[in-house]
Amino acid sequence: MARSTSWKGYLKLSLVSCAVAMAPARSDNEKVRFNTLNKATGNRLRMRMIDGETGEVVDRDDQVKGYEIGKGEYLKVEESDLEAVELETRRTIDIDLFVPVHQLDGLYMGDNHYLMPDDEVAVEAFSVIREAMERTKTAGIARLTMNNRERWIAVQPRGKGILLTTLKYSYEIRDENVVWERIDDEKPDAEAVKAMEEVMDEMAGKWDPKQFNDRYQDAIAKVLKEKQKGHKVQPMHIGGERVSSETKAANLMETLRKAIAQEKDEKRPKAGSKTRAAKVKTRAA
Repeated sequence: MARSTSWKGYLKLSLVSCAVAMAPARSDNEKVRFNTLNKATGNRLRMRMIDGETGEVVDRDDQVKGYEIGKGEYLKVEESDLEAVELETRRTIDIDLFVPVHQLDGLYMGDNHYLMPDDEVAVEAFSVIREAMERTKTAGIARLTMNNRERWIAVQPRGKGILLTTLKYSYEIRDENVVWERIDDEKPDAEAVKAMEEVMDEMAGKWDPKQFNDRYQDAIAKVLKEKQKGHKVQPMHIGGERVSSETKAANLMETLRKAIAQEKDEKRPKAGSKTRAAKVKTRAA
């Protein structure tokens, strides 16, 4: 557990507290990664910090943070200056309030982390907090300092543990009304909406994240394998047919009727053809 944890501290609810550890819920280990090379020599390039005035390389030990107080004028800030602000949220997740889980807005949700008890003594209190949230269908809202920045977080039960999700501040969210100003207030054609619902009903399925593959990563891995063999990389198209034109309002109903017929036809078993479920997996592959 210790090797995979990214933070340790305490989870506190009123007078009840327990030692907890946090670990990232997501992993980037399977991603294809690239280094930047010198095109002429093939040697790997390394980032170096250069003094903007002298052009000299500055070693890490000689680097310091700076806060601009005027044009070209900076206030040097040492790590000890930042550590002088003793936020309790560096060590403790102190739950401020509980909200119904359904009220959490996905727009404000950030990174996910797993929260687990850090020792045997903490297991009982941790389990009681998790179970109480499960029964009441609520999420705890608290603050936590991560990477020298205090963030609001939400904690909610997930399996035997607790899922911790960072939350965005309201100033980090764009005003949706500005983005959607082109959309008018008129209701769309009721008949078209009903037809669209029928298309969606024909395409209905169950959410299973395991059936969705990263097609781009798979394709890149194939490209790299071919290059290793010394083969010429062949162009490949990923996904369905390219969209050549958008659906106009004038022929929307006709297009929807064709879509319904097509989806029904795909559901109908044919000799030697794939089932609808198999086609969904193929689309995601």
